[in-house]
Amino acid sequence: MSIKLKSLFVLFFALTLSFSLTAQTAEIRGFLYSDTDKEPLIFSNVFLKGTPYGAASDVNGFFSITKIPPGTYTLIITSLGYDSISREITLKPGQRHSENFTLAEKAQALKEVNITAAKQDLTTVVNVGVTKIAPRQIDIVPSFGGEADIAQYLQTIPGVIFTGDQGGQLYIRGGTPVQTLVLMDGMIVYNPFHSIGLFSVFDTDLLRNIDVYTGGYGAQYGGRVSAVMDVTTRDGNKKRFGGVASASPFSSKLLF
Repeated sequence: MSIKLKSLFVLFFALTLSFSLTAQTAEIRGFLYSDTDKEPLIFSNVFLKGTPYGAASDVNGFFSITKIPPGTYTLIITSLGYDSISREITLKPGQRHSENFTLAEKAQALKEVNITAAKQDLTTVVNVGVTKIAPRQIDIVPSFGGEADIAQYLQTIPGVIFTGDQGGQLYIRGGTPVQTLVLMDGMIVYNPFHSIGLFSVFDTDLLRNIDVYTGGYGAQYGGRVSAVMDVTTRDGNKKRFGGVASASPFSSKLLF
């Protein structure tokens, strides 16, 4: 009985010490946006100058720096193609500082750069399992009917084919259509393709990026055994109103 009591006492002491240490630290979190169109700035660097504390923004522009000792710090935010931000922040024990930042685009003339290197053996690194697609890649692929579409771009990827009648079916690496998961902003899309796979329900002008996983994807995508196509859409321009109109022999659209 005494051994059990000692074990419980040690566990209680460890938990109390852990909570006490957590309460003595602070956190900085927030979102990063572009000043031009208010789109999230992804993979930007956020760090406290002169310390090892820092983080990178995710696909939504969100960042979080945790377990920071109380004190006064200089917060630095950098992003490729944008002016850096420097802000002095004072943190108290247990404080959660939340603030959003907007970065302005910068134009910088680069000086002449001379690059010299010795000959090296060619090294090829293969990233197996995921294909990342940006809208500009879809636009440069010749398309049927003159309208760029993700469905036609996918057919240029090895191991991807479309077949079937109206409501074209997607087959990736030999798997059946029901074994492929298609998501748009986290929501399942059950019939994403039509017209024998020539067109999809995704408008290219609304897309931010598409990730096609053919293997090695995480458990958050469920029990699909063939592939996952994860589509993320743009947030839109929050500073001004605009639109796009187009017409082709097979389709037309008006987007605001």
